[in-house]
Amino acid sequence: MRARIDNDVLFLHKDDVPSYKKTGSVVRNTYFWTLRSIAGHAPFDRDWEYESEVWLALQRVLISYGESGYLGLRETTLEFTPEPNFFIPEVFRSIATWADEDG
Repeated sequence: MRARIDNDVLFLHKDDVPSYKKTGSVVRNTYFWTLRSIAGHAPFDRDWEYESEVWLALQRVLISYGESGYLGLRETTLEFTPEPNFFIPEVFRSIATWADEDG
């Protein structure tokens, strides 16, 4: 999931957050509600926001769903764009990567 941090708020790209589907997979719908429940702001068709106070919970959610085997790595890994002077916070290092600069 494409991610960025601004003023100690993690933003997940709107196109990468899970969607809720009434007749969809139970795992994917549960993942949607889990991520949405800890988000500070999760508007429809906009990036979801996570304050630093919930980053540990977010890390645990991503690890848990990643280890379940039901979701792919792209759905449970944070992908940051390389920027000068930006370091992936320690809490996310086990579930994050750098985006491929070539697209």
